[in-house]
Amino acid sequence: MIVLDGCVIAGGDIGHVAFEGDRIVSVGAGDGPDGERIDASGRLATAGLVNCHHHLYQSATRGQSQQATLFEWLVELYPKWARIDAGVERAAARAGLAALLLSGCTTASDHHYVFPRGAGDLLEVEIEVARELGIRFHPCRGSMDLGKSAGGLPPDEITEDRDEILAACAAAIDRWHDPSPGAMLRIALAPCSPFSVTRELMRETAELARARGVRLHTHMAETVEEEEFCKELFGMRPVEYLEELGWLGDDVWLAHCVHLNEHEVARFGATGTGVAHCPSSNARLGAGIAPVVPLVRAGAPVGLGVDGAASNEAGELGGELRQALLFARLAGGPAALSAHEALELGTVHGARCLGREDELGTLEAGMLADVVLWRLDDLDHAGIEDPVAALVLGPRPLADRVFVGGREVVRGGELLTGDAERIAHDLAAASARLAAGVRA
Repeated sequence: MIVLDGCVIAGGDIGHVAFEGDRIVSVGAGDGPDGERIDASGRLATAGLVNCHHHLYQSATRGQSQQATLFEWLVELYPKWARIDAGVERAAARAGLAALLLSGCTTASDHHYVFPRGAGDLLEVEIEVARELGIRFHPCRGSMDLGKSAGGLPPDEITEDRDEILAACAAAIDRWHDPSPGAMLRIALAPCSPFSVTRELMRETAELARARGVRLHTHMAETVEEEEFCKELFGMRPVEYLEELGWLGDDVWLAHCVHLNEHEVARFGATGTGVAHCPSSNARLGAGIAPVVPLVRAGAPVGLGVDGAASNEAGELGGELRQALLFARLAGGPAALSAHEALELGTVHGARCLGREDELGTLEAGMLADVVLWRLDDLDHAGIEDPVAALVLGPRPLADRVFVGGREVVRGGELLTGDAERIAHDLAAASARLAAGVRA
């Protein structure tokens, strides 16, 4: 048994967190049970953060198309992403997942929808990397079948045939999805967006996912341009389109959801449809501010997402806590969202989005031992009265120690499961090769 001794629990009490194997056995005041004791004094203990939306491959194309709308950004980057191969994917995924672990994220979802012909099984590549680094992983088998020649946005060469997509989705579930308690790997199905996927693929993917008991994910209502696209192509707003296809429900979580009206917010709450809020990416692309507080009040789970590192060059989840709080207050005033509520977005709500609220998101006996210790006694955070405010409102939050399923993967702010310098070197090389148009 491991006992984190003398840590600050989110309520402000000094106490302990004890876990044995992959489960928490005790949380509370005092010294806790006997076991291997780790001095956690001067540290805030929280449940591990949950990243609900990412595009790991985009770590290889950071810093490009810096002053563009979403559609302009995509049009510039699609041809570059068409050259992604297994080597680029491995380097990008390692860098992205390492950044998440170092920022206190213990569970990550990735939405991978670019599968260039001849590049191999890129989903397998990122799954292997996640296993190496020791992060709990929910990769989404994404897809695009609506190319430019048929009225979509992406070039035809990076779309796939619908039957091939559905076969690949079924194969991914067969090979990788683990529905058992404590699973480190679960698959979701995720057609990319209304402007890159046909109506038929959306409907058939939902049917497949529900027949196989996996979750559904897609981009939705991110920009005004998307809204106009849907009105022109489908004759309705993006959320109306989703609802017509049966894509609202408690087995669905959607990325962004910036442009929702009051009726749509209410429908999300009534159906339990989740939202992955990506404040930094939405700001970087000038997309707007998602109605997070109204969604939460309506009963919808709202988790946090980094989004791709090409639209959020930071690539860390801890910083999204602060961004979410600031955006909510810009939209609704200083009382709109508290620091503690922002932390709940990154933990409890994220777990709900991924269907793991019975195992993740809180520090209590019986939950999985995904635990993060954050320093409160360093120059950046010392003296901030509320420890949660120190985490959420203080400077760039990087984790001191991170445990995933009871296994320590970060100690003293250093990654234990990979060489950070080598990961950075490999990413730089892969990015340069991709920019030069050279495939391995």
